[in-house]
Amino acid sequence: MAKEKEKKVVEKELSVEEKLSALYQLQTILSEIDKIKTLRGELPLEVQDLEDEVAGLQTRIQNFQTEMKDFDVAIGQQKIKIKDASDLIAKYNEQLENVRNNREFDSLTKEVEFQGLEVELAEKRIREFTAESKQLNEEIQKSKTRLDERKADLVSKKGELDEIISETRIQEDQLREKAKEIEATIEPRLLMAFKRIRKSAHNGLAVVYIQRDACGGCFNKIPPQRQLDIKLRKKIIVCEHCGRIMIDPQLAGVE
Repeated sequence: MAKEKEKKVVEKELSVEEKLSALYQLQTILSEIDKIKTLRGELPLEVQDLEDEVAGLQTRIQNFQTEMKDFDVAIGQQKIKIKDASDLIAKYNEQLENVRNNREFDSLTKEVEFQGLEVELAEKRIREFTAESKQLNEEIQKSKTRLDERKADLVSKKGELDEIISETRIQEDQLREKAKEIEATIEPRLLMAFKRIRKSAHNGLAVVYIQRDACGGCFNKIPPQRQLDIKLRKKIIVCEHCGRIMIDPQLAGVE
């Protein structure tokens, strides 16, 4: 509790100039971290896209393989129908040899014809299922080939990303530690406002200094009186055009 009270006292004692200086230091460090992220370029997104594509292809192949099994089952069922129908045809043909009247002959003949049609229909379906299964198998082979290619690309891109990250990790960790130290000195509401401005700025700059009588962020002209107020460092002033916090060049260490 004592440390928290001491911290609050320190925060209250910070002048506007010290607050602005802390914000600019924080901005400088975060900009360095942004540069490191830029160095990585699109690699993190490319790796994520490849991971998604690999997962999608694996799911697709699994679904195809499930369909293949369904075709195998369907073909097996049709073969059973052919065997059953063939057995009935043989049975009815045997009975035809011992018919006692025309009515019985006609009835058995119709049964033989019907079972023959059942055999033809089952054979037709087997041909259809076999053709579809063959086409599906070709799709599986194509998907497997593409999956192998995507996996190889993923390994390559991950290797590139890991190499860049390993080269910059120490520097980034050190910068993040410094950023945390500075953030601890800035009052929460001001820090929150800084982060909100930084998030909305396309280049991540929340604090900018005056350049040629203009805002260093959006480059709109700043009236002389407003420039004087910024130089006095008595209050935090934001650009009326882009909303960035403005400081004078001297505070930024610029001649």
